[in-house]
Amino acid sequence: MSYLEQCRLCPRECGAVRQSGHRGLCGAEKSLRVARAALHFWEEPCISGQTGSGTVFFSGCPLGCRFCQNHDISARCFGKDISVQRLAEIFLELQQQGANNVNLVSPTQYVPQIIEALDLAKPELKIPVVYNTGGYERVETLRMLEGYVDIWLPDAKYADPKRAGDYSNAANYPEVAFAAIAEMLRQEGDPEFDQNGMMRRGVIVRHLVMPGGMQDSFRVLEELANLRQKQHFLLSLMSQYTPYRRDETYPELNRRVSSYEYRRVCEYAQELGFEGFQQERSSAKEEYTPDFDLTGV
Repeated sequence: MSYLEQCRLCPRECGAVRQSGHRGLCGAEKSLRVARAALHFWEEPCISGQTGSGTVFFSGCPLGCRFCQNHDISARCFGKDISVQRLAEIFLELQQQGANNVNLVSPTQYVPQIIEALDLAKPELKIPVVYNTGGYERVETLRMLEGYVDIWLPDAKYADPKRAGDYSNAANYPEVAFAAIAEMLRQEGDPEFDQNGMMRRGVIVRHLVMPGGMQDSFRVLEELANLRQKQHFLLSLMSQYTPYRRDETYPELNRRVSSYEYRRVCEYAQELGFEGFQQERSSAKEEYTPDFDLTGV
């Protein structure tokens, strides 16, 4: 918990004295805050499977994405403060419900507490732990998690610093995210699956295709192709971008991705030899975002 005395868990390195109740740039304070803990069926097939992924949605986020579909919990920090002991209980409750894994969504700002909770749950927790992140991670923080995380599920949002700065208030996102993904690959190695096709360990890198962002998507794929030469991982190309709020500053964000844009990005990924997942166009629907109503907390 000493990490919260001058918090530098995320690349913002804001130095907030969270231990004394000050709020970091991520929105988090000393307490551990969770908005939802329940089975989720809309992750990649090898994550959700038939019985669902045991997702724990944490409140707050190091990024400031203008288009975030989880805005209520990421920017407004909606949630309920719980103890480390309660988080460990939640992990085991999700396992008892039949979850294929424990899926930690936007967990960066609570890594020390998560490690404590996993230590408490470890004797009974038999399912993999998934670290589901926007990709904006410090390598030093990821190294704290070595041996705790089985499956890394990061985003690779941008290769263009300007787009990263405009849309997520993080101009250094490209260099930070690709370094983070390289560390995840170092820790986990090649993907492994059980007899039912469920992932047991490995890395899946997600990329959300955005309106007007086709050229940047190509650059993201090229950067990822360089990483893949060193270690194998799966690629998940997402078409689910949905404009939840009208953006007056960046009007290009006020539409969904066209079929042409998404198809061209998928074709380029195939040209580069990637294996993994693509989404149906029907995935761009608001109902695929769960209700953050403190279920399971």
